[in-house]
Amino acid sequence: MNCQVCLEDAGEEAYHPRCARDLFGTKAAPVVEVDLGKLHTLALAMVGHTSLSGVQRKISLGLSADRATLQLAVDGGRYLLKPQASTYPNLPENEHATMQLARLFEIEIPQCGLVTLLDGSLAYLVRRFDRLAEGGKFAQEDFCQLAGQSPRAKYQGSAELCARLVRRYASEPTIALLHLFRRLVFVWWTGNGDMHLKNFALLTGADGIVRLSPAYDLLCTRLAIPDDQLALPIGGKRDRLRRASFLELAAHMRLPARAAERVLAEVGRTLERAVALVQRSFLPAEAQADYVSLLRTRATALAAD
Repeated sequence: MNCQVCLEDAGEEAYHPRCARDLFGTKAAPVVEVDLGKLHTLALAMVGHTSLSGVQRKISLGLSADRATLQLAVDGGRYLLKPQASTYPNLPENEHATMQLARLFEIEIPQCGLVTLLDGSLAYLVRRFDRLAEGGKFAQEDFCQLAGQSPRAKYQGSAELCARLVRRYASEPTIALLHLFRRLVFVWWTGNGDMHLKNFALLTGADGIVRLSPAYDLLCTRLAIPDDQLALPIGGKRDRLRRASFLELAAHMRLPARAAERVLAEVGRTLERAVALVQRSFLPAEAQADYVSLLRTRATALAAD
């Protein structure tokens, strides 16, 4: 059995002890007291207590005092749970695999994994990175807020707008822009058509430094919508990007060409490990094959013009 966090072989167990400890803070995984059949009722119980939005249903959870169960947390939950969706199959497995690919590509992500609900279905669980251990939140603003736009305008932007926001508001703009460039390359490489302005954010850490937040809501939307295109265009294009497209973006961002070329070269160097990771994921075999085909095709497009 593969670990429901790192996707490496875990023998007969659902998690390696170290992976369970990293995600839950315990050696053994807690019981998740959520039944998919009762999720609508749980969601109603949270109305007025959360600002979470999006297509996927999301439930805030917290560990019980004895750390043996994860249960509904109307206020101050440290985890978000995303169960299976009726509209598109295997979204939890998709998000989990894509987040692990991001980690492989040296993009910072929060602790996350798959959990098994009471009805036996898999759900995606992520630990919130904007919560302080002693309570309260880190200051965080998504790019919609930074651009002074309504959340309804989250698709009205571009990669170039994101770069301008980072240059204006990040404490260390060059470092933050390099991280942003890497993330934009990854978003296209993995076929993510839903990385809009609300899915990028700047976070003020305990050290007072304003930096790009860890990545979140990463999905291969092409598995569900085969012709899906980028939410935020790059150089005016939402599809059929190539190496030159990203080198032009890097120049617009005023990044050193050699730094951009290193990021693009890393796609090729990471490809076979990425393929192996997808093949170890909990996605169905057909979805794995489609994901691998996408990764190979786009890695080729990023390798040369």
